[in-house]
Amino acid sequence: MHHRIGRLRFGYRLRTVAGQVFALQVIVVLILAAAAFSALLLQSQADADNEARNRSLAVAEAVAASPNVQQALSGKNPTAALQQQAEQTRKRSDVDFVVVMSPTGIRYTHPTPSEIGKRYIGNIAAAQQGRTVTEETVGTLGPSVRTVVPVTASDGKVIGLVGAGIAVKRVSLAAERQVPLILAATAVVLGAATAGSALISKRLLRQTHGLGPAQMTRMYEHHDAVLHAVREGVLIVDAQGNLLLANDEARRLLSLRADGEGRPVTALGLEPEAEELLVSGRAITDEVIKVGDRLLAVSRRPMTQQPGLGGWVATLRDTTELSALMGRVEVVQERLKLLYDAGLRIGTTLDVTHTAQELAEFAVPRFADYVTVDMTDAVLRGDEPNQPSGKELRRVALHGIRKDTPLYPPGELVQFAPSTPQASSLSSGKVTLEADMAAFSGWQEQDPDESRKLVAYGLHSMIAVPLRARGVILGVVTFWRSQSAPFAQEEISLAEELVARAAVSIDNARRFTRERTMAVTLQRSLLPHELPKQSAVDVAHRYLPAEAGLGGVGGDWFDVIPLPGARVAIVVGDVVGHGLHAAASMGQLRTAVHNLSTLDLPPDELLWHLDELVTRIDQDRDGNGEAPMLTGATCLYAIYDPVSRLCTMARAGHLEPIIVHPDGDAELPGVPAGPPLGLGGLPYEKTEILLPEGSSIVLYTDGLVEDRQRDIDEGIERLRHAVAHAGRTPDQMCQAAIDAMLPTAPRDDVALVVAGTRLLNGDRTASWDVPADPSAVAGVRAAAAQLLEDWGMEEEAFTLELVLSELVTNAIRHASGPIRVRLIRDRSLICEVSDGSSVSPHLRRATTMDEGGRGLFLVAQFADRWGTRYTSGGKVIWTEQQLSEEK
Repeated sequence: MHHRIGRLRFGYRLRTVAGQVFALQVIVVLILAAAAFSALLLQSQADADNEARNRSLAVAEAVAASPNVQQALSGKNPTAALQQQAEQTRKRSDVDFVVVMSPTGIRYTHPTPSEIGKRYIGNIAAAQQGRTVTEETVGTLGPSVRTVVPVTASDGKVIGLVGAGIAVKRVSLAAERQVPLILAATAVVLGAATAGSALISKRLLRQTHGLGPAQMTRMYEHHDAVLHAVREGVLIVDAQGNLLLANDEARRLLSLRADGEGRPVTALGLEPEAEELLVSGRAITDEVIKVGDRLLAVSRRPMTQQPGLGGWVATLRDTTELSALMGRVEVVQERLKLLYDAGLRIGTTLDVTHTAQELAEFAVPRFADYVTVDMTDAVLRGDEPNQPSGKELRRVALHGIRKDTPLYPPGELVQFAPSTPQASSLSSGKVTLEADMAAFSGWQEQDPDESRKLVAYGLHSMIAVPLRARGVILGVVTFWRSQSAPFAQEEISLAEELVARAAVSIDNARRFTRERTMAVTLQRSLLPHELPKQSAVDVAHRYLPAEAGLGGVGGDWFDVIPLPGARVAIVVGDVVGHGLHAAASMGQLRTAVHNLSTLDLPPDELLWHLDELVTRIDQDRDGNGEAPMLTGATCLYAIYDPVSRLCTMARAGHLEPIIVHPDGDAELPGVPAGPPLGLGGLPYEKTEILLPEGSSIVLYTDGLVEDRQRDIDEGIERLRHAVAHAGRTPDQMCQAAIDAMLPTAPRDDVALVVAGTRLLNGDRTASWDVPADPSAVAGVRAAAAQLLEDWGMEEEAFTLELVLSELVTNAIRHASGPIRVRLIRDRSLICEVSDGSSVSPHLRRATTMDEGGRGLFLVAQFADRWGTRYTSGGKVIWTEQQLSEEK
């Protein structure tokens, strides 16, 4: 039991400041003693190493200098003469070995006779050169030092070597015998230091009353807080009624003198009511007394927690300042709530006019009775505003508690005179207050008659606040009051903050309007303005950009491209993303498709080339990290031939088209799905469909069928039902699809193209198979001339005969069969010569002496257009001759 009580007392003392100081001193003494002891041991070890070196060197040098050794080395049997002498020297000098060896390191002596005649193990190179070698090694006896000294003759020649070695442990035994003495001395010093620390700690324990560091720090912090930081007066009085302590707040509230502490409360010069309450001796809680112009809430409690202490404590609170502060807090809270609600209700859309109207509706009647918002026309258009002068502002919004106000209505152009608060705010950029409009201090100069109507209506004060956002003034907002109290000076900051919040939303809407206008303009400029004339299909289209604020302008596009042979390409694509980048990227893809279409490639090959192009564009853009990638763009490319009624299609990540047959049956043609453009790695596959005359091809983008409320497959099925009607024109089909799929504004761009197929009748085409015989050229030429005569196109016969003769001759000479000629009478006269060779002809310019090389040159000169396209069985060389009028 006594041991347990002793441990508790010891633990309590360690928690006190004195106990911790004692423990710290003991730790410091222990560290110093350990350091001193370690230093002595290290020094002893170093001395042992030096002693081992010196002893091995001295022994080796002594043996090497002995005349007997030099004489024995010159004799016939050095071992017999030196072995006994070396052993005696080793024992007398207390080393581990003494070895005499030849200059080459062969041992003559050794403590172990069996080792004689063997080579010395160690470094003797320097000793062979006449120098002394000392090295440290680790052997079976632990760390040791060995020295090799040369034995030289009178002429300086090295005739032998002497090595001596000793273990460091043998030398350090003497130092180890001193360790007990060192430990004893250390223990004595430690005990003396500990006793001194105990005496110091005991005295410190009495002076600190056994408090710990945290308790002392906390007591000081509490005392300092009570004196200086607490916003409540504190008085401490002893049992005799003398003031012991008064903090700063009590001195301020009671106007106490600086020398009041230690004096009786009755001698402090307090007001009678306060003095009577403090010396009454009763416990009170929040009893209010008047001291000067302040109302103080006084609480008084006796100090009876510890027996015999006596005295009392009083606290004082200034309720006058608290009431004023609470009033200001309520005002601030109301204003903060007003601004918070403004952030929620103003700027819900990206429309300038709507945002201005939201500001006017929000401020009435919470802040003003009437609100007007005036801005420049440039802001309404989304342009960068010029510095408003007050002469050309458009009234954008008006709202008030009544609708019969004589203020200018929305939409009217308002011209503010320089003396008006609105013009002053616009020019200075600061808020202007007109506290008494009935005084007519200059604001009425704009329109005296109208101003008198406003005052007669009841408007008595106004605040004009410049509508500023990001350093630019967009317009002016005017707050008017008629039934509420006039505007005061302290309400200016609230009006300014309210308008500032709305200004950011208005400027965001202005910027959005500008960017959307730019994007729509760019997109419209990149889309086809008028579809080219062609005879293959009857095309109708619809393009709907996304509604402002929903999705923004996207990258949907379409195109109709005439191809050689009266064929036509119909293209629909979609670029991921929205905004200017999407519109610009759409223009790039449309231009690329136009360029690739001039190569007259099949749809699958064209999409492959387009995919490669998109990949290169993305790689270039990836370097700067600014423009978004094109990866993910989609495209559907279809080619229709009105002669063969063959439609060839391929798609890159795009939705499948819909084929509407003449009987109204609509179906998906089953075009294989290829990867979106830019992904690469997978091929594109084409589908060939033979379409009856009067069929329709419906191509569209995902904005037409996608909806958050339904699956995309459901949307495609709904579109199929909308267009599945017989007898409709392409334009009627477009309108039916839009009405069925888009009852509201689209969230994404929509591109819809409906192409009604046509058929070139047999009387507008003719074809001949040509044998591979040069004599057959004349027959083909004559048949073509007769056909043109039947068509009433005698004027084109000469040019056609020349072109046909050159093309057929080249096919017979340079290509392989079968050779076929086809003439098509469309908007131009088309001549096609096909053969079984895939070698592309090229235009040459023959020199004066050349016999050939002028055929294609003549073709290019006489025909308006010519080119080559490849087929699965070879190639087709075609030419076009523009007709003077439609035949």
